[in-house]
Amino acid sequence: MAIRLPYVLSKTKQGLTKNQQVVPKGHIPVYVGEQADKKRYVVPISYLSHPVFQDLLQRAEEEFGFNHPMGALTIPCTEETFFNLTSELVW
Repeated sequence: MAIRLPYVLSKTKQGLTKNQQVVPKGHIPVYVGEQADKKRYVVPISYLSHPVFQDLLQRAEEEFGFNHPMGALTIPCTEETFFNLTSELVW
């Protein structure tokens, strides 16, 4: 008996929760925002090597270490700061 792949994939996608959405290849999810008002964004992996983004990663390491409360990389800054910094990351 053959397994119908489209059926399996459609069932898999239906079973994902909002926080487990599929992330495109070459990207990572990050959470940004103040305390309880964090929002999820997906950024290109290429950002990880940029000095501005590395500063954000350093701040995240100082605040959270490897224990990120949202289950993914959590960046401790406001959304406005995040947008201002990432808008400079045009490679």
